[in-house]
Amino acid sequence: MNEEKAGTSRTFQHPLQALSKGEKVVIVGTGETAAVVFEYLSYDAPHQVVAFSAEGKSITTDRYYDLPVVPFEDLPAAYPAAANRVFIAISFVRLNQVRRRLYHAAKAAGFDCVSYLSSHASIAPDVAIGENVMVQENVTVQYGAHVGANAFLGSGTCVGYRSVIGPHCYTGPHATVGSSCRVGPGSFLGAASYLADGCSAGENCVIGAGAIVTKGALPRHVYLGNPARPVARDSFDTFDVTGG
Repeated sequence: MNEEKAGTSRTFQHPLQALSKGEKVVIVGTGETAAVVFEYLSYDAPHQVVAFSAEGKSITTDRYYDLPVVPFEDLPAAYPAAANRVFIAISFVRLNQVRRRLYHAAKAAGFDCVSYLSSHASIAPDVAIGENVMVQENVTVQYGAHVGANAFLGSGTCVGYRSVIGPHCYTGPHATVGSSCRVGPGSFLGAASYLADGCSAGENCVIGAGAIVTKGALPRHVYLGNPARPVARDSFDTFDVTGG
């Protein structure tokens, strides 16, 4: 019998976890999320971070982590897309809309985005991963799942068999998405929330921390509690704040 198949300690790696060749990367963002991404890319990826970038109106310093900070508007000239990649390192501010806007702006400017999958995450090799995806440590993504572009999976998140995380989503620590679920674009799943097997969460939906969703969640609604129920609040109002 093949030793790899017979062994009880068999492990697998997603192709993005096995990268041997890195890229030069500009991190778009200068807040806490950018700092987190810088640490992960510097110590657990083959990439070289060469600069940071932010929209000119929000720049308060010309250096960050001792690297240059370049206005986003000037990025194509300063760090051409032919030789550099980007990572949009913005949190769930305004329900992921700022990250979504900058992602599309970077793509329109001709940039490709790198994705980061922690070496301490368990990602089935056949999982489809989009650009600009962040997967932190102790995340599990099971066979047949799909993670859309510009999504952020917080530490300890579990995505079940054949489930789909739409683009521009964000999950907090230890969020769980059961098997055969669909999470709509731009949605936010709070820490320790749970979407039961076969359930869907609509686009721009907010599932609060610890909420247990057993019958699905409507687009642009906020769900709290166990069992989770919608509250009289627009999901965009929940994160109508600034931040990084």
